[in-house]
Amino acid sequence: MEIRRYAASDFDGVKTLWEEAFPNDPPWNRAEVAIPAKLAFQPELFFVALDDSAVIGSVMAGYDGHRGWLCSVAVRQACERGGVGTALVREAERALHALGCEKINLQVRATNEAVVQFYRALGYAVEERISLGRRL
Repeated sequence: MEIRRYAASDFDGVKTLWEEAFPNDPPWNRAEVAIPAKLAFQPELFFVALDDSAVIGSVMAGYDGHRGWLCSVAVRQACERGGVGTALVREAERALHALGCEKINLQVRATNEAVVQFYRALGYAVEERISLGRRL
């Protein structure tokens, strides 16, 4: 497995991965929308995991100078529990820390207990916060 920055040639593989990992995501989270937006802002914080040349995982990170964020952490189902997700999160953490980031946030659907447990195993904790959002 290799982890590296996203390249334009990875688009189809990431799109297929996200369709598998996030089948019910809203239109604004789909690859056609989210990837160009990420490439316009901090593209160096978008990583893919490859097995040979096949995309098997992804993570997008961001840093606003105050907090870092992880999103679109995805692993092909056939590769789950093989260390891909952990390696991607650790690479994003490394890149964020190099920018001076000392706190990372992420959001997980409340019903996705398996993913909550994955992050807990990596040292993340559920914080007593309410997540608010607004579509513009």
